[in-house]
Amino acid sequence: MTDGNVPDEPLDGSGPDRRTSDGRPGPGRRRARTAGRRRWLAAGGVAALATVLGLSLALRSGAAPACAAPSVGLAAPAGAGSVALAAGRPPLAAPPTGGTVHRGKATFYDSKGAGGNCSYPSAPANRLYVALGPGEYSAGAACGGYLDVTGPRGTVRVLIMDQCPECAPGHVDLSREAFARIADPVQGIVGVSYRAAVDPPLSGPLTFRIKEGASQYWFAVLVAEHGNPLRTVEVRQGSGAWRTAARQDFNYWLIDSGAGPGPYAVRVTDVYGHRVTATGITMSPGRVQRSTVKMYGGSAPAARTAASGRPPSPRASVTPSRTTASPSAVAAPTSSAPPEVAAASAPAASAEPLAGRPVDCASRS
Repeated sequence: MTDGNVPDEPLDGSGPDRRTSDGRPGPGRRRARTAGRRRWLAAGGVAALATVLGLSLALRSGAAPACAAPSVGLAAPAGAGSVALAAGRPPLAAPPTGGTVHRGKATFYDSKGAGGNCSYPSAPANRLYVALGPGEYSAGAACGGYLDVTGPRGTVRVLIMDQCPECAPGHVDLSREAFARIADPVQGIVGVSYRAAVDPPLSGPLTFRIKEGASQYWFAVLVAEHGNPLRTVEVRQGSGAWRTAARQDFNYWLIDSGAGPGPYAVRVTDVYGHRVTATGITMSPGRVQRSTVKMYGGSAPAARTAASGRPPSPRASVTPSRTTASPSAVAAPTSSAPPEVAAASAPAASAEPLAGRPVDCASRS
C-alpha cells in the first residue's frame, strides 16, 4: 500500500520498493517521502507569496504612507519611470537635460539651510531647490543644474542640490517654498511635469571651492554658478598638461594624486558644450573663490574671493534629514504651465491611489 502521493519506486530509478527484514520501508521509500515533503514546502511557498502579493496590493490601494518604499517587482513607481518600465525600458538613469518634459509627482522637504548632497556651502538664498532620486541625481551629475517644475498653481525654477534616496524616477522632492509656488502644501503630493532649464540666467561668474584637507598632493574642487550640469572639469598648473578630474557623488572634482601647489587654471565644460577657463585659482582650502568668467553669456566683473561663511561640508555624501508632507490626494497640474511646456506634454496625476491622514516622514534620510 502506498501513501497516495509518491510511487512505490525509488526516485533514483534503482528498482522496486525495498523493505528491511522487519517490514520498515527501505531507502527508496524514505527518498520518496522526502520528495513529498519538498512538494508540500513548495506549495507553502506559493501560498506565502500569494499572501505577500495580496498584502502589497492592499497597501497600494491607499493604506501605505506616501514615503514608504514601493514593493520591489510588484508595481512600477508613478511618473516617467513607470512609463519606461511598462514599455520594457530601463528607468531613467541620467540627469534631466534638453527640452524633454517628464511627468511624475512632487513632494517637499526642508534642508534646514544646508546645501545637500551637492556639498554647496548653503541652500540658495531664494530657498528654491530640489532633490532628485538616485537615477536622476546620477552620482552627482545633476548637481548645479535647474529644473522648471509645473504643478496646479504654475511653474517654479529650482536648483538641483540634493539627492532623495527613496525617490523613484519621476518623483521630485522640492523645498517647501518651491512646492508652495506650484500647489497648496496641504495636499502634500501632487502630479507635476518638469524639464531641464537650458542655459538659465546666471547670477554671476563661476566659483571654486578647494576642499578642506586638499594639498599639492591631493586636489578636490567644488564648481558652482554654472547653470547647466557639468560634463568635465580639467586642471593644470602653469604651462603643464591638462589633467581631468573625476566627479565624486558629493559633487567635488578629484585628482587623487594632486595637481601641484598652484595657482591653477581650471577648464569647465557643461553638457551642452559650453567651455570656459578660469585662471588664478589658488590652493586655499575651505574658501569660495569667485572667478572672472561666466559659463556662458559673456565675462563677469573683476574677480573677488569670498569666505563661505558656512561650516566645512563633509567629504562623505550625506543627505540631510527630510520632513516631507504625505498625501491626502493627488491634484493634476492645470493649464497654468507655460505654453511651450503645456504643448509638449500635459502633466498627469500620479497613478498611485493616495488616501489617509498626513504621515510624518522625518525619519527618511
